[in-house]
Formats: sequence, C-alpha cells, structure tokens
Amino acid sequence: MLFRYSARCVLGGLALLLLPAMALAEKKSPPQSWIDPDTGHRVIRVTDEPGSASLYFNINAYTPDGKQMIYTTADRGIGVIDLATFTAKPLVKGPVGGGPGAVVVGQKTPTVYYFKGLKGDAQYASLWSANIQTGEQKKIADLPRRAGIFSINADETLGVGSYIIGDGEDYNGRQAGQVAQQHTPDEPLDKKTKMARRLAARLPMVVFTVDLHTGQIKPVFASTDWIDHLQFSPTDSTLLMYAHQGEWQQVEKLWTIRTDGSQNKHINPRIMKMEGSGHQWWDHNGKNIWYDLHIPFGMISFVAGYNVENGDRTWFHYAPEESSIHFTRSVDGTLFAGDGSDAPGAKWLYLFHPELIKDDHSLGEHLIQPGRFQAERLVNMSKHNYHLEPNVNFTPDGKYVIFRSNMLGPTYVFAVEVHK
Repeated sequence: MLFRYSARCVLGGLALLLLPAMALAEKKSPPQSWIDPDTGHRVIRVTDEPGSASLYFNINAYTPDGKQMIYTTADRGIGVIDLATFTAKPLVKGPVGGGPGAVVVGQKTPTVYYFKGLKGDAQYASLWSANIQTGEQKKIADLPRRAGIFSINADETLGVGSYIIGDGEDYNGRQAGQVAQQHTPDEPLDKKTKMARRLAARLPMVVFTVDLHTGQIKPVFASTDWIDHLQFSPTDSTLLMYAHQGEWQQVEKLWTIRTDGSQNKHINPRIMKMEGSGHQWWDHNGKNIWYDLHIPFGMISFVAGYNVENGDRTWFHYAPEESSIHFTRSVDGTLFAGDGSDAPGAKWLYLFHPELIKDDHSLGEHLIQPGRFQAERLVNMSKHNYHLEPNVNFTPDGKYVIFRSNMLGPTYVFAVEVHK
C-alpha cells in the first residue's frame, strides 16, 4: 500500500510539473488543419509565426507562375509561401512598408516591390525590389516627402504612389514625421470620426509615378480630395484606378485615369441619395472593375462590375446576412468569395456562385445586367475578431481561398479548400 501511494504521489507530482509545459506546448502549437464542422470544408493554417498575415484583398500576392505567395511576417518583413506544400520562408527582414499597399508582387516577373523608411527620418522612404527566387534586393528610388508606392503596372515599368504636401494630419492622426500613438482596447479608435476629419481637411495631395528603371518621379495629377487605393490594371500598363476616400455615401468614389493624366473618368456616378460604394478591385483579365455597392446605404447590396472596355455593368445581389468587408473573384471568373462581417448572422467566410438573371423582354440601351449570389459557407468565423479584416482572395489555381484570422488568438495566414 505504501508503494502504491508513493507511486501515485510521484505520478501526480510529475503531472503537476508537466502541466505548464504541456499548456505551453499547446499554446505554441495551434491546430495545423481541421474540417470545419459547420461547413465541411477543410481549413489549413499556412503560417507558423504568430503575427503573420496575408496581404490586403486587392493587392497581388502571387508570382506570375502561380506557385508562390507573399505574406507579411511578425516583424513587418516579407515572407514567401510555396503553394504546393504550404511551407513558408523569410525573404525580406522588416520593417518594410507603411500600409496595406506597401508590398505588391509584379505581374510579369517573380519580384516583390516594397518601400521602407529612411533611418533617422520618418518623413522619407525609398522604393525597393526583391527577387523572390534568388532573394536579391535592390533600391529603386528615393521617394518624395511623405510618399509611398501602392501599385506596380502590368509590364513592371512604373510604380504609382501619392503624398501629402505640408504637415497636415493624415488618416491616422499623424503629422509628417510622427509615429502613430498606441491605443488600448479601452480607447478604441473612432474610424468614422477620423475619416470625416481627414476628408474635411482638404489636404493637398499629388499622385505620381516612379520609373522602375531610372527612378524618375513624374506627377499624374494634384488634388485636395482625399485620394487613395491606387491600383494599376493587371493588363493595361497605362490605365490606373483610384478612389476618393471618405464615408462611402459622401464621395464620388471610383475613377480611372491614364498615367499621362488624360482620360480622367468617374466610373460610378451616384443615381440615388445615400448610395455608397467601395472596396474595389480589378478582375484578373483587366476587363472589369468590381466593387461593393449599397443602394441606399445599408439596405440593398450588390457586388457590382463595370467593364472598362464597353461600359457594361453587372450587379449581383447578396443577402444582408452575407455582408462582407471585402469580396473577391476567382481567376477563371466562375466564383466569388466574401470574408464576412459583424453584421447579424454574417460571421462566416462565404463562397458565392454567381447567377445571371435572364431577360429577353426589356427594352433599352446600356441596361444593367442583374444577377444574384447563391451563397455557400466556407468557414465559421464566430471566434474571429473583425477588427482584423480577413481579406479573402483565391489562389491562382482556384483550389483555395486565402485569408488571415485571429480565431486562434494570434494572427496567422489560413487557406480553406473551395471543394469539400
């Protein structure tokens, strides 16, 4: 009896000693993959590093051959993921960039373009490139004061960026050279107030291009509107899309322009009071610009498309419980996806099957083609804090939807299989 009691004590003591180590191991090793019990789709945790994240939804993260993907590391550097094996490796040590457009992969070569601040002077940054295959890094150009580069054109000859003239506060409440203050969870940032203040400030801005071979800077246009979300067409090297930033129903949102400043065109004029649109992106074939459209804001919602070649429009309706922060489309154009939101019942990642509504009787020219989404749930996002935007996008082969999430605590990059 004495031996049995001692053995129990020893085993109990060992268990107590092992519990912290087991808990630590469990904390460091979240699940690598699982089948979502609510959807039947397999979810894969792609990165091992807490704090790693995929790129903003409308920024190209994939090499031209579709085999590798760029992501940001915990130290605000750049890493590379092999899409065949989902293994990750570092490429550029951080910190780099200054926003969601700080890192972008070229459409023509396996090159990632990024900018980073100059040491000792936060007002200035320089544009760099890194070869994803060899790791070779090189400086392209020093940028104007308070400038950043946000998109690279199709033939990788130009980058486009913008800068604020003077010392007015930017969207984050920073003046030139200042570092954003940290806010605790008890002092949340009021995004609506920040956006309204920035819009009303009417700060003078310049949109410019930089020659990727010579480093030459050329202005495209100047404005006191808040210009943001600069995106080159993935196929037309001289065509640029940009947005007037602010509350969606308060601004004339989407525009296209040539890099020489010509053909400045507003592509979605408002047709109803309180109409709002935003979160736009280019189709992979460069023919359509897609965006989230609300007519009026918060009531009837569509994913709307505008054909830049002929002006045709297509609107796919989606239900309120399918509301998503961002939408995206597969490379072959057969599917859409959404990353869900805090709207009632909408904490899911969605796969959308688009369906055009046929009509052989309507008369008129240049009428909008109506359609609707048939929704399929991909991932239960009830444990995700939507202060972090998941930013969905399809892999080039269409097999996975990539997203970032804090559902396991820290932020990681995930992939969910499109087919069950």
